[in-house]
Amino acid sequence: MQFSYKNPTQIEFGQGKISAIKELIPNDKKVLVVYGGGSIKKNGIYDQVKTALESFTWCEFSGIEANPTKETLDKAVELGRQNNIDYILAVGGGSVVDGCKYIASAFYYDGDGWDILEGKYTPTKALQIGVVLTLAATGSESNTAAVITKKETKEKRFFHSQFSYPQFAILDPDVLKSLDDRQLANGIVDSFVHTCEQYLTQSHGALAQDYYAEGLLRGLRELAINYDKKDDTWYANLMWMANQALNGLIGLGVPQDWSTHFIGHELSGLYGIDHARTLAVIQPSLLRELKEEKEDKLLQMGKNVFGIVTNDAEDVIVKIEQLYKSLNIDLKLSEYTDDGELKSKVTTLLEKHGFTKFGDRESITIEVVEKIIDRSL
Repeated sequence: MQFSYKNPTQIEFGQGKISAIKELIPNDKKVLVVYGGGSIKKNGIYDQVKTALESFTWCEFSGIEANPTKETLDKAVELGRQNNIDYILAVGGGSVVDGCKYIASAFYYDGDGWDILEGKYTPTKALQIGVVLTLAATGSESNTAAVITKKETKEKRFFHSQFSYPQFAILDPDVLKSLDDRQLANGIVDSFVHTCEQYLTQSHGALAQDYYAEGLLRGLRELAINYDKKDDTWYANLMWMANQALNGLIGLGVPQDWSTHFIGHELSGLYGIDHARTLAVIQPSLLRELKEEKEDKLLQMGKNVFGIVTNDAEDVIVKIEQLYKSLNIDLKLSEYTDDGELKSKVTTLLEKHGFTKFGDRESITIEVVEKIIDRSL
C-alpha cells in the first residue's frame, strides 16, 4: 500500500447547520449562489441560505440540470464574471456541485470550458466553492471530481482537479426529507456502486479499505431493507455513507475499476437516464461478463455483505440485482429506450473518449462492452 491522502473540505454535519454559512465564507466575498430547478424554494432551504447571506453581496443562478450541461454552466460563468464574484455557493445535489466545479475552473480560462473535460486545459486556479448539500449520492461535496454533459454532442465527460475540493460542505440530513422515493433510491444505488467500483476488483490485502467498504455496503443494504421506515437516523446514515463512499478514503492504495461508470456515463449522456439507474442496469451484466476474474471478491462480498456462503459468484450477483429491484429500479435498458442503435452509439463514444481498454485489469475492450450491453437489453 502506497498513497498520499489529503481531504481539505471542512464537513459540517447535522441538523440546523445551514446557518453556519455566515461563518464559513469570508465576509468580504462576493458570492454566486447556484442551484437547480427551484425545489429549494419550496422546502425552506433557499430561505435559510438567504438569511445566512444577509450581510453578504451575492447573486444567484438557477436551472442546473440533473445531468449538468456545459451550455447552461457557461451562462453561469458569464453571470459570475459580470458580477465580479469571487466565491461560489453550491446549493443542491451532486449535479449542482459538479456544475460549480466546472464554473469555478472555467471562470479564469479564456478558452472554451469544455477543453477542461477534453484534457486540453488543466486548471491552475479556480474560484473557491462552498456546498449546502440537498441530495446524498455522489460524494462530490468533498472530492475533486466533476461529471459534465455537452448537450450539443450528447457527450458526458469527467475531470479531476486539486482546485475542485470545496472549502466546506454542510450536510443537514433534514433536507433529504423533502426528496421523493426515486431520488432516495438513486442515492442508495449510486453510493452502493461507488463503493463496489473500489471494492469488487481483485484481492489486495488492504484490510482497512476492504472492511470499511464492506461496512458501507452493509449499511446501504440495511437502508434499502428498511426503506419504508425512514426516520432521522435513516436520513443521517444515507447522507454520511454517500459521502464516505466517494471521498477518496476507501480507494486508497487499492485497485479501482469504474468501468460501470464509464459505460453508464455514455448512456446517461445519450438518453438522459438517471445516473444511478444506468449503473444499476450495467453493473450486473458487467459482473456476469467478468465473473471469472472477479470471483474472489464477489464471493467475499457474498459472505461479508449479504451473509451467504456460496461457491458460485452468480448467487452474489443475484443478491445485488434483488437489492436494486427492491428499490423499484428497472434493470433492462429496454425500459429506458428503444433505440436500435444504442450499442453502436455507446461504443463509438467510448472509442472517441479513449476507453478502448479499461477496468481494474484493463480487460474490458469494445468487444466486451458489446457483450455487456447485449446482456443489459
